[in-house]
Amino acid sequence: MDKIGKYQIIKKLGEGATSVVWLGHDPFADRDVAIKVVASSVFSGGEHGKIARNLFVTEASLAGKLVHPHIVQIYDAVADADPSYIVMEYVAGGTLEPYCTPDRLLPMVDLVEMIFKCTRALDFAYRLGVIHRDLKPANILRAGSSGSDVKISDFGAALSASSDQTAVAGIGSPAYMSPQQVKDHPLNHQSDIFSLGVVMYQLLTGQLPFQGSNNISIVYQIANVEPPPPSALRKGIPPAVDAIVMRALKKSLEERYPTWDAFSFDLAETFRNEHLEEARERIADTEKFNTLRGLAFFRDFNDVQLWELLGFSDWQRVKPGTVLMHEGQPGDNFCILAAGEVKVTKNAKLLNVLSAGECFGEMAYLNEAAGTRGADVSTLREATVITVPTEALRRASDACRHSFDRAFLRILVERLSLANTRLTSV
Repeated sequence: MDKIGKYQIIKKLGEGATSVVWLGHDPFADRDVAIKVVASSVFSGGEHGKIARNLFVTEASLAGKLVHPHIVQIYDAVADADPSYIVMEYVAGGTLEPYCTPDRLLPMVDLVEMIFKCTRALDFAYRLGVIHRDLKPANILRAGSSGSDVKISDFGAALSASSDQTAVAGIGSPAYMSPQQVKDHPLNHQSDIFSLGVVMYQLLTGQLPFQGSNNISIVYQIANVEPPPPSALRKGIPPAVDAIVMRALKKSLEERYPTWDAFSFDLAETFRNEHLEEARERIADTEKFNTLRGLAFFRDFNDVQLWELLGFSDWQRVKPGTVLMHEGQPGDNFCILAAGEVKVTKNAKLLNVLSAGECFGEMAYLNEAAGTRGADVSTLREATVITVPTEALRRASDACRHSFDRAFLRILVERLSLANTRLTSV
């Protein structure tokens, strides 16, 4: 096979019971893509064919809708051809399946960050009325061979508030189903919370929390048996991580996490309270994301824009007395203070003291002609500084740039108001 539609085929990536996934190239967008191809004969097999078509149509209907840094984007779908196909973002790192065995477990910090990113992506989907229903390591892709970037894939089994096409009983992978799902009860986002808890348990320990010789045995355990905590199977798991997994796996909806936000919050808190050894050497993505959400500068940014910013910004913890910008030197970035205090001086005279949530050096972005710094900026105490290259922001999405422009305008108004107050009080 050389081409599918306009897409040039490079090689086969994988094959399942109803589809083949190819690596292709989009010559118009000049990017590699993954193409899921389904032969028309798959849809003509009676009840199974009907279910297969429902799943295909569900996934195809999400093209262009679930646009999030941690969800595999669907670019295109063709349902009325033979073969039918869905064109998706290509993620080179493979699935998380290889890391579900005791001899290939991921570093604890990376794992917690991966699950955190999944919670944010699934919350985004839920706010658009979508429940995944088939979360498992095979449907979570790693964006590279190292690090914690992940993308959730395969929304074919999803329930959508705007459609009844996916309301098919028995869809999902039994070992990862919630008690409500195995009992065919009405589902909400808490079913996905349970399933992600199963995934987290397996990635922590190398084994599933509910096991059996057949599906009936597994379903019985899901509905009736409490699994041992992950720390019983792997040394070094902090109590807080144990507690997160076990709460996500609660059989009762009243005891399980009520929201994705609650799940996300506890994951982020593990870095602060448990002081995971690896986290001391770097600022974890969970900490970065929660920090941004708490700063007034970013109050008009949505989750997608915050994740976009994390992709092109640099974060560092800086000691007191560090000079961050020198008057008269060229500048090709600006900074936002995430924590601590800095002072702004000109000709050795104090102009201002900035605290968390304020920015400095922004003229490098707002006025391209202003090629040099107008003042010195140095830390008064230990600080966390976010550095944003101006060229990277200019290449960012329109929505992200718009949110930055609004934030800059708001700060400008506040500074003018403060200056006016000082003048009138003299």
